[in-house]
Amino acid sequence: QLQLAESGGGLVRPGGSLRLSCAASGISLQYYAIAWFRQFPGKEREGISCISRLGDSINYADSVKGRFTISRDNAKNTVYLQMNSLNPEDTAVYYCANIRLAVPCDYARTSVRGSWGQGTQVTVSA
Repeated sequence: QLQLAESGGGLVRPGGSLRLSCAASGISLQYYAIAWFRQFPGKEREGISCISRLGDSINYADSVKGRFTISRDNAKNTVYLQMNSLNPEDTAVYYCANIRLAVPCDYARTSVRGSWGQGTQVTVSA
């Protein structure tokens, strides 16, 4: 069974960068499409980016387009989210999840398959 674990969060100043990792265990990640989600306090979890199994389909929410970059290294069983030009509105808990296989990939919550990881906190503050 696929298990995912997020890491790489932390405290960063506005304009700074972080790279989140989503590491898979239990099975090879090459068989799965992956999406990143984030959750603000008191809000629903929202999808922000996805990458298809082979990396040939990538999508971003408008709120992160041009600032965030999703990538994957199947040899390392890891999907990454490079986050640049962070602002306080990006402060949230970030999660990754496997999603239904589709091209283009779909980061809607309804696309999620399997269970959620523990998430990683990203705080953007001066």
